[in-house]
Amino acid sequence: MRLLWRSIKAPAYRHRWHERFALYNKEFSSGFLWFHAVSVGEAEALFPLLKQIQLLHPDTKLLITTTTPTGSARVKTVMQDTVTHVYLPYDIPDAISRFMICFKPRLAVMMETEIWPNLFSYCGNHDIPLYIINARLSEKSAKGYQKIAGLCHSALANVKAIAAQTEEDAGRFVIIGADPQKVNNLGNIKFDVEITSSTLAKGLAIKAELFKNRFVWLIASTHKDEEKIFLDSYKILKETIPELLLILVPRHPERFPLVKKLIEKEHLSVVTRTSEELVDNVTDVYLVDTMGELKLMYAAADVAFIGGSMVPTGGHNILEASAVGVPVMFGPFMDNFKEIARGVLVENAALQCQSASDIISSMQLLYQQPEYRMELAKRGKAFVERNQGAIARICSMLKQDI
Repeated sequence: MRLLWRSIKAPAYRHRWHERFALYNKEFSSGFLWFHAVSVGEAEALFPLLKQIQLLHPDTKLLITTTTPTGSARVKTVMQDTVTHVYLPYDIPDAISRFMICFKPRLAVMMETEIWPNLFSYCGNHDIPLYIINARLSEKSAKGYQKIAGLCHSALANVKAIAAQTEEDAGRFVIIGADPQKVNNLGNIKFDVEITSSTLAKGLAIKAELFKNRFVWLIASTHKDEEKIFLDSYKILKETIPELLLILVPRHPERFPLVKKLIEKEHLSVVTRTSEELVDNVTDVYLVDTMGELKLMYAAADVAFIGGSMVPTGGHNILEASAVGVPVMFGPFMDNFKEIARGVLVENAALQCQSASDIISSMQLLYQQPEYRMELAKRGKAFVERNQGAIARICSMLKQDI
């Protein structure tokens, strides 16, 4: 019923239900290194680590599980047939047993904040080395887990090691029951983002050929009620920046048609990515109704605003944009990226906007002062580069079980 309910907005949830219960209609090999990433964000952060493992251990078989269809699609697009992929089964004993018996993983690695009592218990009872990497735990989540402290403590007792993103995350895992000897701060692997020279070149080509060298303002990973904020801001900014082009990249694909209707309702001219039409001088908005092209769009932008931060959804990862070398803006709601937001602001490497008026004044400043715009981008890129290295540290931690 839950999957059916979710499929009303995201039809992909109607498919592959059997995998959620570890009921498979084909045979799989066994002896995998198994990694779990909930959705797109976790998967994107995991890919460089997977590729490093494939480089160091080319004969190793990798199993990747996700929870969301968008995460599944991204794994298949990026890793293609170099890995095996299925959905993570529900944490009920018979489903977990079927899953484990089918794939017989010799290593289990969970990304970020995945604590599943039955799964963890199975790993402990069957001597499967279990790790939590890039582990993060918000203060709110920690308080929630403390309410079921006994269950958390017994589950975490089966974990061999926890690689936390920050000292604060490490401390919170200890508070909810992890053994302090097993918890280490190894940094955030999202800093180890891959930006290839071909991505940068393609982005610049898009800016020149498709966007006709307009001044490009990219709004990434937007949520419900955010697009209206930026469409209204665009109308005001257009009066002083006539060559401004707004690019919208909604976070969830099921919202693409809704966002297009909203743009048209605002009486703005829109071109969609899938239409393959060129932008002309009267185009107001370019709607990216595809998945997996965000890095490319960052490379084609003059300024990027990271969505999910003007509404209370916790924010999204700003590091990809900074790594590309585009100046970054974000809103007040960054609960899921507090440390990154704090660090980048301390180093004057991004701009935080508290309101729509802040967005407008910041954009005007960035447009009018190209040298400041370049300096902001330079500082953002340096901030990312200074904090890299988590993948190497995590590889070193895992190597005894690979």
